[in-house]
Amino acid sequence: MAGPQVLRPDAPGRFVILCDHASNRIPPELGDLGLTSGDLSRHIAWDIGAARIAETLSEIFDSPAILSEVSRLVVDCNRHPDAPDLIPEKSDGTYIPGNQHLSKASKAVRLEQWFMPYHAAIESVLDARSGAGLPSFVLSIHSMTTRLAGVFRPWKIALSSYRDRTHVEPVLEHLRALQCGEVGDNQPYDLDPAVDYSVPFHALRRDLPHIQVEFRQDEVSHAAGQSGWARRFAGALRNSL
Repeated sequence: MAGPQVLRPDAPGRFVILCDHASNRIPPELGDLGLTSGDLSRHIAWDIGAARIAETLSEIFDSPAILSEVSRLVVDCNRHPDAPDLIPEKSDGTYIPGNQHLSKASKAVRLEQWFMPYHAAIESVLDARSGAGLPSFVLSIHSMTTRLAGVFRPWKIALSSYRDRTHVEPVLEHLRALQCGEVGDNQPYDLDPAVDYSVPFHALRRDLPHIQVEFRQDEVSHAAGQSGWARRFAGALRNSL
């Protein structure tokens, strides 16, 4: 059983970087969930480019990063444990044969083996930092499809926030000043505690500053785009916060 990847757990940088959908890995005991390699390379299996962006931000800021090591099709680490789409039976029109009609016991195994260790690792890092008197700012790194239901998404980068806009506003302003394309403000997604799990559980519950960010996947599907956008976003964070 592979646990989450934890980078620089003891690093002193202010950010704690989360990547809920870092991997498209399916554990061997689950086979391929009845999917083709082409299906598993698509966005339905992971957030394309997000892992390398999270790793680069960890390097730049000398900050911890925690990355999930299984596909969101195994268990979605950014959904509540009782959410109907925690283990999706269908994603963007594609049926997931290995997820159909799972028993409660099978679902519980996936929670225990892959969901809970990921969130326990995040809690461990945050607890250790709190005990050491280090401040923590939670960054949740995601990527979004270029189109959804045939509709093009114009935002190359988008920030999601909930009620506290203190930190997101200056970063949005800086990104817009860079003239790097249209910047989404709670578009196409807002930060909804009824849907999202990671930021509400680890940041809102602790009253920690936080930003959830989406990079458009055609921008970050290659190494140059991942590095470029990670550094652009890092500059916005550094100059705004």
